[in-house]
Amino acid sequence: MMKNTIKVFVLVALTLAAMSVSAQVKLGHIETQKLIQAMPEWTAAQKTFEEEQKKVNTELNGLREQFQTKLAEYSEKMKTYSEAMRATTEEELQGLQQRIQRFQETAMAQLEKTQNDLMQPVMEKALNAKEVGKENGFTYIFDMNAGILYAAENSQDVLPLVKKKLGLQ
Repeated sequence: MMKNTIKVFVLVALTLAAMSVSAQVKLGHIETQKLIQAMPEWTAAQKTFEEEQKKVNTELNGLREQFQTKLAEYSEKMKTYSEAMRATTEEELQGLQQRIQRFQETAMAQLEKTQNDLMQPVMEKALNAKEVGKENGFTYIFDMNAGILYAAENSQDVLPLVKKKLGLQ
């Protein structure tokens, strides 16, 4: 009988402890994409990136036009060229194609680096959600853009708090 009383007491104590722990958990959620898009730094980074992208596209289109012009000229005059001239022109065309391919590879890598460099300060600023979490006593803040499918009713949207902390809107 005494063992059963102790078991019941321990079970009740554990249940009460679990209830008090769960009552202390404060959940929050945020859509970081919305936060980032509300930041003027993001708009400036996007504009700078798009300008760089436009420059690269202009240069790439120039190379492609140069290739197309050279190819059209070759196709038109191919029958009148000597074997040596034909071989030389074909080598030039292949060289130009390789140049275009190298340019594309280099440009894509550079654009990716530029985008990362531009977005890094924006992302660091967005991480100030941690500070909001500490200041407001949140146990967890979940990023809704990271695949969280459900936010419980007791989960608070911290986007307005983070925007306030960052001085947005």
